[in-house]
Amino acid sequence: MEQQSGLASGTAGQDAAAGAALAPRRPTMAGGWVALLSAAVFATSGAFAKPLLDAGWTSGAAVGARMLGAAALLLVPTLFVLRGQWRSLASNWKPVVLFGVFGVAVCQFAYFQAVQYLDVSVALLLEYMAPVLIVLTSWAVTRQRPRLMRAGGVLLAVAGLVLVLDVTGSQSVHPAGVLWGLAAAVGLAVYFVVSAQQNDTLHPLVLTTGGLFLGACLMFGLGAVGLIPLRATFGMVEFSGFQTPWWVALAGLIVVAAVLAYVSGIIAARLLGATLASFIALTEVMFAVLWAWLLLAEVPALIQILGGVCIVGGVLLVRTDELRRARAAGEPEGPDPLLSGPEATAPIPIVPSRPGPAD
Repeated sequence: MEQQSGLASGTAGQDAAAGAALAPRRPTMAGGWVALLSAAVFATSGAFAKPLLDAGWTSGAAVGARMLGAAALLLVPTLFVLRGQWRSLASNWKPVVLFGVFGVAVCQFAYFQAVQYLDVSVALLLEYMAPVLIVLTSWAVTRQRPRLMRAGGVLLAVAGLVLVLDVTGSQSVHPAGVLWGLAAAVGLAVYFVVSAQQNDTLHPLVLTTGGLFLGACLMFGLGAVGLIPLRATFGMVEFSGFQTPWWVALAGLIVVAAVLAYVSGIIAARLLGATLASFIALTEVMFAVLWAWLLLAEVPALIQILGGVCIVGGVLLVRTDELRRARAAGEPEGPDPLLSGPEATAPIPIVPSRPGPAD
């Protein structure tokens, strides 16, 4: 009995320590800059991936290489964080699996498929429809109409989607790209819902590395059995106005758009907390447009920019309504948005800290 009591006490102490480690600090100016850095580097994923895809890489190969490379670079700090506490990983295998399958593999694969047909910014905006899909699904299942602010956010985001697609304009939008972009939103939405159930006993770095490794295994496994094509080329890739070796784009995809993005996202969430970090993460859309312009010479039409503003505005309304509801009910915000995408966790199951790939 004493041994069982001591074990329970030790487990409670570990849980308390983990909760304290994950508790956000008081927001600081430095935290705001780190959050902006995280959004900026996450937004480079499409700009780094598209030259590889144009050069002959398949989405499965690009996603698998990105995830495996990032997991390898994060392995050492992850093992340091665990320090032999493998029980926390074993007891939280479901969040790791769901993150790896939906938050990483499905979301990133669909997003990279979308950027083969669409501008990077348009593909990302389609992925940003994830919170709207969650609200609509909840409405259909529960038969309870969303509150006024949330309904207004959904309508505004849907109107923005219509403008982004620009169906009557001169800038064509490929239907296959739209379907893949919405598939990325579905994958991200599923992950947002299930990730909200995660407790604080699993360190976010462990979740990130485990999910990335699992997602890479899934991509290469599906490729090995012929369910998805795996193909890579090893020549020069084309950015806007210059060429580089293939490994430069891949290194940017792994080091900048994955490792640096995840680590800075974790630090930002620690410094700012869930609410503020998730709002700042919405600037990823702006950065994605900027990177696509600088690296790929892709400039969305004015009506698409207006649509993007409407989508982000709709997400903000939905997010604000969810926070007000949680505070009125005396509920906690939920886990910090430590992974700002197609690759990310959410503080609340309705709205992401970032869209994915993921972006």
